[in-house]
Amino acid sequence: YWQIIKGRELSKEASENQTLGRDITPKRGTIYDRNGKELAISVSVNTIWVNPEDVEGEGLSTRQIAEGLSEILEKDVAEILEILTKNSSWTTLIKKIDTEIGDKVGEFINKNDISGISVEEDTRRYYPQARLACHIIGFTGDENQGLEGLESMLENYLKGLPGKVISDVDAGGHEIPLDTKQRIEPQDGLNAVLTIDETIQYFVENALEKAIADNSVVNGATAIVMDPDTGDILAMASKPGFNLNEPFAAPDAQWLKVDYDLTRWTGKTEAEVNILRDTVWNNLALTYTYEPGSTFKAITSAAGLEENVIKPETMVTDSPVELAGYTLECWSKWPHGEETFREGVYNSCNPVFIRVAQSLGLDRFYKYMRAFGFYDKTGMILPEENSIIHAKPQEIDMATASFGQSFQITPIQMISAYCAIANGGSLMQPRIVKELTDNEGNIIKTFEPAAVRNVISEETCKTLLDILEGVVSEGTGKNAYVSGYRVAGKTGTSQTLPRESDRYIASFAAIAPADDPEICVLVILDNPKGFSHMGGVIAAPVAGDLVEDILTYLNVERNYTDKDRELMTTFVNVPNMINMKVSDAVSYARAYGLSYSVESAAGSEGGDALVIEQNPKAGTSVMEQSVVILYAYKPENEISVKVPDLKDMTAAEATKALRDVSLNIKTSGTGTVISQSSEKGSLITKGSIVEVELRNFDNIE
Repeated sequence: YWQIIKGRELSKEASENQTLGRDITPKRGTIYDRNGKELAISVSVNTIWVNPEDVEGEGLSTRQIAEGLSEILEKDVAEILEILTKNSSWTTLIKKIDTEIGDKVGEFINKNDISGISVEEDTRRYYPQARLACHIIGFTGDENQGLEGLESMLENYLKGLPGKVISDVDAGGHEIPLDTKQRIEPQDGLNAVLTIDETIQYFVENALEKAIADNSVVNGATAIVMDPDTGDILAMASKPGFNLNEPFAAPDAQWLKVDYDLTRWTGKTEAEVNILRDTVWNNLALTYTYEPGSTFKAITSAAGLEENVIKPETMVTDSPVELAGYTLECWSKWPHGEETFREGVYNSCNPVFIRVAQSLGLDRFYKYMRAFGFYDKTGMILPEENSIIHAKPQEIDMATASFGQSFQITPIQMISAYCAIANGGSLMQPRIVKELTDNEGNIIKTFEPAAVRNVISEETCKTLLDILEGVVSEGTGKNAYVSGYRVAGKTGTSQTLPRESDRYIASFAAIAPADDPEICVLVILDNPKGFSHMGGVIAAPVAGDLVEDILTYLNVERNYTDKDRELMTTFVNVPNMINMKVSDAVSYARAYGLSYSVESAAGSEGGDALVIEQNPKAGTSVMEQSVVILYAYKPENEISVKVPDLKDMTAAEATKALRDVSLNIKTSGTGTVISQSSEKGSLITKGSIVEVELRNFDNIE
């Protein structure tokens, strides 16, 4: 019985009693961007293990050993002594210390011939870019286990298999010193190659931070950039964010939604973790549900065009619609009256879209809402994706939904729908992971692009892209206009419930280039409290700047239209005119298309005097006809002029006002001036450049 029936079980127990093992942590797989840039790596560290049964040293007491370790580890002596004397087998003394400190512990052990203490290899997660793509990457815990983001979702691939150090022990649990230890090597985790591009991610995060500061955004912001053909996420950012290397640090007080004394923050309590989950850890691109506003009008348009209930040149009206006791009017204070459907989209007239939805009817309208993916999660490999289950709608629900109000979606659902418009009608599943590789670069698993369904025809897509391009070139999306790149897009401004809360969502969705789409961009700003809350005013320029930066980075060639050429400004690099005769410098300035002003000291008038100083300096890029101040003497003090108030001026008016006082201008945007780099009334050096930001406000939603 004992030998045959119970033999295997008893043999296993005996082996366990006769051996002692401790784990060797595997190296967690690296996370790369699409171009092989490291986003998450594992760095080598040490963990100190102790077997209290065997701790002894030559001529040292246990306390003296504890004191020696305390000095190296900067750890309390009593705490170390408690571990060295407790009744247990191998246990951890300290985890994940720098290898330099581990080496010092090793030297201390060898010098004093100490047994029962071992310095073992270990790894610690490190994020080279700190905050970049924090919501995508996520982070790990003390045991190298994934806790958030892709670190959590790809845990089984990234973590690897632990190794083991096995040694024989005697009946008292002491290691047999003459026995040879057995080492089973760990298996490193697989590496993950993402679809995101580190550079594009950087563009997006910087743009959001600037937009939040410029527009006093209270509740955060999010932006997504996608490749419409593959569904690849090229960038996804949410603000506020956090440092991946310090994920439990206190959030910025401005994002707290509860009263909390951050001076007492530990990052360890359940309440504090909940605050982090609700604020800086929250990936708004997936979890945030919002009323899309007029960006949804592209979906209503797509359904109407596909079902042939409307054509671009069909005459429509934006006169109010009476329905279920409500009067639904155009957002504009000045009705647009009779117009083509194309113009109705340009002007974003709510009643136009209500009538398109009514022509479709409840069943067909909501069939397209479902087809475009607004009833389902996208299913991408990231945690916490949200989705709203829509109640059975009535006609009034359809009417308000047609222009993007009274229902909620997620940002990832919205940009996925725009990608379908951009790629010829196919709804693609968003892809964030491309492949898994081993340390030799062999591809172990590939995540292929996946089409969910075909939504609309290619012909409808072409027609709609042409209309949406007009929204940017002529309609409410003017502030997203980019010279040389044909941008299609739609503005969005929605008011959240309760309506009296005065909380707005400003957004813009863009497709570019419109004639051959490479990217889709969605920007959402939640609760802006600055000079405007309109999506066309504050979100559109953010999207436009991103389109320009990204397409330039991707080496997409610019094709300038006649309108582009009309709006283009010619820039000149200021030549070096120092040590020239004034007369020669004047001729030089004229040849470069520059204006000039000569400042001469008494007795130095005339063309033969030499130019001693100039402003702007040589090499500065300025607009054609900018003023260069030529000094024919060395001034003791800079000649200063007072900066005029440029607010609400056109570019031409601001340019004249500055040149009248011998100052130069650098503009961004079109429309009228909303800000200037030098405050009105301030004194600056004659010839200096004042940077001016312009924005369109007329007929902008």
